[in-house]
Amino acid sequence: MTDPLARLQELQAGDLPVHGGRTLAYVYDGGDAEVDRIGREAVAAYAGSNALDPTAFPSLLTMENELVGFACSLLDAPDGAVGTVTSGGTESVLLAVQGARDARPDVREPSMVIPSTAHAAFHKAAHYFGVRAVVVPVGPDFRADAAAMAAAIDDTTVLVVASAPSYAHGVVDPVTEVAAAAAEAGIRCHVDACIGGWVLPYAARLGRDVPAWTFAVEGVTSISVDTHKYAYAPKGTSLLLHRSSALRHPQLFASADWPGYTMLNQTMQSTRSGGPIAGTWAVVSAIGDAGYLRLAGEVFEAVDRIVELVSATPALRLVVPPDSTLVALTTDGSCDPFTLTDELVSRGWYVQPQLAYADQPASVHLSVSAATLRHLPDFATALADSVAAARAAGPVSVDEGVVSFIEALDPAALGDDDFDGLLAASGLVGAGADGSLDLPTRMAPVNAMLDVASPPMREALLVAFLDRLSRPVRPATEVPA
Repeated sequence: MTDPLARLQELQAGDLPVHGGRTLAYVYDGGDAEVDRIGREAVAAYAGSNALDPTAFPSLLTMENELVGFACSLLDAPDGAVGTVTSGGTESVLLAVQGARDARPDVREPSMVIPSTAHAAFHKAAHYFGVRAVVVPVGPDFRADAAAMAAAIDDTTVLVVASAPSYAHGVVDPVTEVAAAAAEAGIRCHVDACIGGWVLPYAARLGRDVPAWTFAVEGVTSISVDTHKYAYAPKGTSLLLHRSSALRHPQLFASADWPGYTMLNQTMQSTRSGGPIAGTWAVVSAIGDAGYLRLAGEVFEAVDRIVELVSATPALRLVVPPDSTLVALTTDGSCDPFTLTDELVSRGWYVQPQLAYADQPASVHLSVSAATLRHLPDFATALADSVAAARAAGPVSVDEGVVSFIEALDPAALGDDDFDGLLAASGLVGAGADGSLDLPTRMAPVNAMLDVASPPMREALLVAFLDRLSRPVRPATEVPA
């Protein structure tokens, strides 16, 4: 009989490490093994529980209400504020948009005004809910242009959005001005603080210069904040807070028009595993306010030291000085961000490449965790060696003929065979000797090719790539009928 746990360990060996502070994307590590143990055990204890019905599992309701209460205190929420535990930042954003839309049934073709740096989850919400995204270019400092956003508000606008901080660049939008424009027009203002919500309040307490963005700002009606990020909780939870229960009410869903139980939901989900809720509650309880203040001090010390390293390296520059825990850097003409990314990954530091957008060049993105601080001497060495290797290799180039070919393609007119050929030509996928998917070990040539493609072509290629990745693996022996 196969040991499934041994198989899990074998499979997990090929994954990025979630601890150790060296994975600077996707995961957030507080660096405390005991807190991690508490979180894992709480998840396991509640893995079979279901938050669908709070009367059936009142312990989960208690935990959710306490988590929301902690966040309300952290984010200057007034008396009467309410909140919901969601599955992640994207669901929090989706619900904020859905609630704003459904609060205005009088608007037949609703829209929302967002800065060009708003998270892609808002575009997903636009796609899902038919709320047109009016995208407003940001200023040269990569922050929302409050005056331009105010000018973009019209009779169809149901929501205005700001970020604290924006994901790509790590800077906080001028929330005070954006929220004031929304309030003057009688429109909701959502602050996407999925990244910064659990760390920026502590940054302010540490004396760092943090622009105003919480419920203390008049006109802010809702805030999303992820607990699986800088609350260092297990994956699978975020919070969506509203200034009042009346503002949250359109988010809630009920359906009695069928012969089963009356469906009643706060979120996009019906069944909700109790595991992530319990794991988050346990971690937040274990770390506590003082612990988060200490962790914030560690992560910002790490950010400051990384900024100093980048500033002291001639081949590198900051895209913009960060307000939070996200650092975006780019390179000069002696090397390129994609090769630098590969070199850092080969030295045990996972960083995330960001493709060029509009007039912004490609960059390297770092989501810094508290656990990163103790490894910064190694990071400094890896960064210096990676820059040297990238400069020696030279920038990755794409043949001009290939560029012209890609620019001439219409992604809407391509079929599956066309995409299979493009994926193979780009190096995104290949066939292994056994017919399995063979992924590239170095991504610089792939990213360079994607970088010259238009956003619609990138989307089409990567959707085809995801489809190619996600194919069934049948058991070695057929399951008996």
